[in-house]
Amino acid sequence: MLRWIGIAVLTVGLIATGVWGYQEHREKNAVLIQAENTYQRSFHDLSYHMDLLHDKIGTTLAMNSREQLSPQLAEIWRLTSEAQSDVGQLPLALLPFNKTEEFLAKVGTFSYRTAVRDLNNKPLSDEEVEQLKTLYEQSGNIEQELRKVQSLVLDNNLRWMDVQLALASSEQKADNTIIDGFKTVEETVKGFDEGNLGPMLTGVSSENHEYKYIQGNKISEKEAKQKARDIFGLKKDTEIRITKSGDGANVAMYSASYKENGKHGYLDLSVKGGHLLSYIVNRDIQKKKISLHEARQKAEKYLEGYGFENMQLFQSSQYDNVGVFNFLYTQDNVRMYPDSIQVKVGLDNGELLGLSSRNFYMNHQERKLSEPGITEEEAREKVNPNVKIQEAYLAVINNDMQEEVLVYEFLGVLGNETYRIFINANTGVEEKVEKLKTTELKFKDNV
Repeated sequence: MLRWIGIAVLTVGLIATGVWGYQEHREKNAVLIQAENTYQRSFHDLSYHMDLLHDKIGTTLAMNSREQLSPQLAEIWRLTSEAQSDVGQLPLALLPFNKTEEFLAKVGTFSYRTAVRDLNNKPLSDEEVEQLKTLYEQSGNIEQELRKVQSLVLDNNLRWMDVQLALASSEQKADNTIIDGFKTVEETVKGFDEGNLGPMLTGVSSENHEYKYIQGNKISEKEAKQKARDIFGLKKDTEIRITKSGDGANVAMYSASYKENGKHGYLDLSVKGGHLLSYIVNRDIQKKKISLHEARQKAEKYLEGYGFENMQLFQSSQYDNVGVFNFLYTQDNVRMYPDSIQVKVGLDNGELLGLSSRNFYMNHQERKLSEPGITEEEAREKVNPNVKIQEAYLAVINNDMQEEVLVYEFLGVLGNETYRIFINANTGVEEKVEKLKTTELKFKDNV
């Protein structure tokens, strides 16, 4: 009797376990299906928004009416926000996709700044039209690559959950179609010339105006060639090609380049004064051997060596094995955002890979600084009370009207995010708010 009772209890237990397991399986499948649907929708929305973005930029190029141009640029800004949101909903957290997101952010910044401007009084410049043409071409390239991925997803009935599992797994499948497709998109964007839109730093003028403040005597082509050789650190027998800019350039300059041992160097020197305007070295970057802090110290020495004084680091980032550092000129302890310089240093051997001082030479001057109209404490009251302010500075920035204004700059934290907030030092108006990227590191001067 007891035996039959035991069998009955065991049977009931097995049935209950089976029912529970079946319910768990159904619930798990329901969650997976919901996640898969979300990923599929986000991906196809991303492709759709990139199609629209490409078309809208093309339409903007064909417009002649100022009344239609501003709404169209605002629509481009909206579409870039939608595309960024779509990217954020895909399981790409473990797959580097920062170049594509950076491209979308730059398109959004460019379109917003031009949309809110009075285009009747200040129409699009020739340079801005050229930038739109470049954006049209580049967005078309991204559109085509995304369409290829979309076609493969639809034709082969691929699942995004497999992407998430492949990315999370230490034994990542090298031939995963969707992953390979997005890597191709990222490589396509990485190939775009970063100089087309400039660094897009907050508070830095986006206008490519005249180099009004370059000082010094003119140098000859021979002197420029020797100076380029010294900057590159080349031997006498290394061939250097040098050309002079033509009429109509914003600044008369010499461009020098060389190619040797798998390394290609390029720099620009101003004819007046022989100032280094830009410097680029392309080579294969090896395994990281120095820290970002060590690279920062080397960047500061490079600046000192080229005659840049009173420069203060305000932003530091790492991309692959390259350190990118943005410096500001300081006058009477006031940070001058228009007078910015960007430096790139290899984290494999500390070599200078890039330097851009164009913003510095377009804007640098000794300014007559007036006393702030409000105190720092009064400016702090204008900041969102939920932001925990960690650092404060006086600074000069370019506002949305491209006018230089004196501001209080506050670096603060809200939740897990860090923000840079600019309050007008005379009126108390909130001029700008910038969310810092997670890849950015802030260094104090005494680090």
